[in-house]
Amino acid sequence: MDDEIFERLIPLVTQYRDRCLWFLREDFIPNTLKEAFFALDCIERYGDREAFIEVRRLKTWLSQNFSETSAS
Repeated sequence: MDDEIFERLIPLVTQYRDRCLWFLREDFIPNTLKEAFFALDCIERYGDREAFIEVRRLKTWLSQNFSETSAS
């Protein structure tokens, strides 16, 4: 996974791990886009309003960058 994606995703996963990702192992870090979207979906669903907004921003950013990569 791209370093820039990783840098934006990891703080969010860390912040919401106890509240939204409690059912995953403690050292879970998304390493693929599929895992990243799974973690973001869980945070979006079980997090607070701020989490929802940040996840939407990150999903939009990921979708745009993922689409550019797959189109080339």
